[in-house]
Amino acid sequence: MTPPTSGQNAAQPPIALRWIWVLAAAWILPGLVGHDPWKPDEAYTFGIVYSLLQGGDWVVPMLAHEPFVEKPPLFYLCAAAIAWLLSPPFALHDAARLTTGLCMALTFAFIGGAARELYGRHRGWLAMLMLMGCLGILIRSHQLITDMLLMAGFAAGFYGLALALRLPLRGGVWLGTGVGIGFMAKGLLAPGIFGIIALLLPIFPAWRKREYLIALGVAALACAPWLLIWPFALYYKSPVLFNEWLMVNNFGRFLGSNELGPPANTAHYLRILPWYALPALPLAGWALWRARLKGALTPPFALPLTGFAVIFTVLSVSADARELYALPLLLPLALLATPATDTLRRGAANLMYWFSVMGGGVFLIVAWFYWSALELALPPRLHDHLLELQPGYATGFKWLPFTLGALYTVGWIVLLLRLKKSRERPVIAWTATMTMVWALLAILFVGWVDVGKSYRGMIADMQHALPPKYHCIASGNIGEPQRAMLHYFAGIITFRLDEPARKRACDLTLVQGVASEEAAPPGPWRKIWEGARAGDRVERYRLYQRADPRTKK
Repeated sequence: MTPPTSGQNAAQPPIALRWIWVLAAAWILPGLVGHDPWKPDEAYTFGIVYSLLQGGDWVVPMLAHEPFVEKPPLFYLCAAAIAWLLSPPFALHDAARLTTGLCMALTFAFIGGAARELYGRHRGWLAMLMLMGCLGILIRSHQLITDMLLMAGFAAGFYGLALALRLPLRGGVWLGTGVGIGFMAKGLLAPGIFGIIALLLPIFPAWRKREYLIALGVAALACAPWLLIWPFALYYKSPVLFNEWLMVNNFGRFLGSNELGPPANTAHYLRILPWYALPALPLAGWALWRARLKGALTPPFALPLTGFAVIFTVLSVSADARELYALPLLLPLALLATPATDTLRRGAANLMYWFSVMGGGVFLIVAWFYWSALELALPPRLHDHLLELQPGYATGFKWLPFTLGALYTVGWIVLLLRLKKSRERPVIAWTATMTMVWALLAILFVGWVDVGKSYRGMIADMQHALPPKYHCIASGNIGEPQRAMLHYFAGIITFRLDEPARKRACDLTLVQGVASEEAAPPGPWRKIWEGARAGDRVERYRLYQRADPRTKK
């Protein structure tokens, strides 16, 4: 199979393009508002955003009055700006989380542009749907995390590379801008990966052109300000913090000279991709199999295949591994999967379509059944069980979630009924089903989940136990998410016992531990409070007061 060039017209989508964008909006919006920041990633990310809103330094990200230079500050700055603009009417953390929605809209636009350039005029929307349908992106793309800005940067980079051969100046600008955005989101990962991709692409004959060299030169110029301004500003402010950012949080994370993340192994991403990248992975494999004889060396396949290989290799040899880090892999897979619909066998297409329809139908029944049990106490035994899991949740019929959930339910049914038979119908049905599934979970049950994940109630309870006057609160084993939420919900700044520069002789000490074992601080301390998040049977927090209070530092 020879994929279509950008000048060739592919078939129009079986539904109007405006409805594709409506589907994208319906996919993006649920889950962005309506709940507190959840640990681990959301909580500490918002803690940095909150510090910025409290007058923090734009060069040195701060978390609860401590420098936090794990990542460059672009995402935090954007989130702080949006939170400042949109709060009120939104809660501060909800307004900040809308930044993620903006990042995903940019990601869809850029990956759609790349597919349109590689596969034809009417194929951009199909790549968007391929990406939206991947299981691994659903939850993460609705969280307040810097990885969403990284995704937008990667998508812009792929768009620039797709344009490089036809429009080298424009392609170079978008490539350099995408790499710069990725750098300002998470550091050296994006420049490193796209640098390797750029060096490898001339292996394929189509990339041995003068236009490609021009694009790379323009990209270097466009990328330079992103790579130079903030690092120089950080170094000027604090060479120590610059070294921590560069050596510990970039090279150290890759080489394993720190302990910032879970240890990796070469098989980690091989294990998660079969479900994480479903359905893009099998469709990409099918497209490559069909193109193996004459199409695999052409730009439509060479670019995403090289991108996937480089990203996968870099992630696999890195010392740290998390499911979250696999998100950029979905971009080249979505591109590779785009032409698969043209050659997909009828049996496979029907299986994908009817699995979407039947699976979505079963989920609808189960979701509304559980909603009825939770909010209406029908059936009562399931109602009691759900409240045992999340004690403290205020049940009762709520008009707004019910109305929105009903709209998504009806919308999904109407879309499937109006969807014309076509090669693309299975992908549209799959993505529409994933949208409906995510929306119902995020709309109908987010309040119930939030009760167990939010620190708001626990911190409020702890505040009632605080003595009228105290000097300061020390903390033992309190993580970044918890310190961030203490700052946000209660204005409490703790002084960590494990950080010599922050250590103080405080008259209160807050210790994080487990429910089964109490680890009181050594010395004359008495426990004045103990608590945990509702439904959390593992974490336990205990507040101690010095038996002979001291007030000096």
